Amino acid sequence: MKYKQLGNTGMKISECALGTWAIGGDWGQRDDKEALRAIDVAIESGVNFFDTADVYGSGHSEELLAEATKGREESIYIATKFIRMGDITDPANYSEAQIRTYLENSLKRLNREQIDLFQVHCAPFNMLKETDLFPILDKLKQEGKIRAYGVSVETVDEGLFVLDQTNASALQVIFNVLRQKPQDVLFPKAKEQNVGILARVPLASGLLTGKYTADTTFSSDDHRHYNRDGQAFNVGETFGGLPFQKGVALANEVAWIAEERGNLARASLKWILENDAVTSVIPGFRNVKQVQDNLAAVDEKGYSAEEMARLEEFYWTKVHQHIRGAY
Repeated sequence: MKYKQLGNTGMKISECALGTWAIGGDWGQRDDKEALRAIDVAIESGVNFFDTADVYGSGHSEELLAEATKGREESIYIATKFIRMGDITDPANYSEAQIRTYLENSLKRLNREQIDLFQVHCAPFNMLKETDLFPILDKLKQEGKIRAYGVSVETVDEGLFVLDQTNASALQVIFNVLRQKPQDVLFPKAKEQNVGILARVPLASGLLTGKYTADTTFSSDDHRHYNRDGQAFNVGETFGGLPFQKGVALANEVAWIAEERGNLARASLKWILENDAVTSVIPGFRNVKQVQDNLAAVDEKGYSAEEMARLEEFYWTKVHQHIRGAY
């Protein structure tokens, strides 16, 4: 495992970390005991950074992380997210009192005295621009309640605004083989300004595992069922914004990258790790096997310049036009 500096935070985090949405909820059946075993395996394998949110299982993933990292708080960094417990379109949801409430609730569930990275969770662009959100976060940082703050964004323009107008230390961005747009303008600027990049939805909600067919179905409590076309939240968070059947077909077209790289999932994660602007990639997991498979990506074969160019051309000619939702 390699470790990279997360922006200007002083935290050196594992280049392959883990996201905890799936163990919290909204991905079908969950098993807490298996999730805790998986977190232990990850830590033993060198993972020292976990991403979560207060809305993942209504705080359940935060509680699991508290249990799994008890006694290891100094060596394991946790990033959590806030704002979506309330009405994300209401300015009152961005008041200092409300943000402090979100923070204190997460601290309680995580059983910690400080949040390592406190992230705005995909707030609408106008709320980023028109509220006092960032001065409040600066204040919380000065008070020591948070070590640093970041923003999980939906679009490149939102990311550029954060870089230009705030003191954020990290951006969390949807980035994968089927979602390459951020690397053109946003990533170079983030790198220049020493702002970390956390790559989320790295396997396009499972499309890039190679396990799905056009006929695959998902349970009613899985967002890949109820948000397939953006019915519940931004469609880009599910399958990277691709219509499911088109996504399956496109994933099949890039299956060649798995040659000499274990499988499509490992190859897809390795492609992200090859981008030097990315601080860490945060694939999800539900069990030990998925953790082990994700982490194996760090040791897979790298990509040649020709392969990278082929994948970039594939994205712009065959994928880009099919992505739905603001990005």
